[in-house]
Amino acid sequence: MQNVTHLRDYKAKAYDRIFFNRQELDAILNVYGRMVAKGEWRDYAMGDTKEQAVFAIFRRASEMPVYRIVKRPKLAKKQGAYAILGATGQVLRRGHDLKVALRYFDKKKFSVVND
Repeated sequence: MQNVTHLRDYKAKAYDRIFFNRQELDAILNVYGRMVAKGEWRDYAMGDTKEQAVFAIFRRASEMPVYRIVKRPKLAKKQGAYAILGATGQVLRRGHDLKVALRYFDKKKFSVVND
């Protein structure tokens, strides 16, 4: 016997999950596009659960994510809903505003050039 999911059941389950909204995705993809143009990043993946939304960034598709941008609305009043996590899970930056948290990647604009 097949499992049939009615449309109203699907909609109820879909709203239980956390997603990035359009403005958040625009900000993330703006940073992602800059880093792809520099040749530093090559791939990304998105995921969601009932508690968080994740945008994972990869140097190569076959590796572990180098960075993860996480949205956890439950932490909005405490530490901030947004966090930038490193490859090993360490919190690199946390904030109440996504654009402020994404400034972490602006530090990487400048590099030392040897003569």
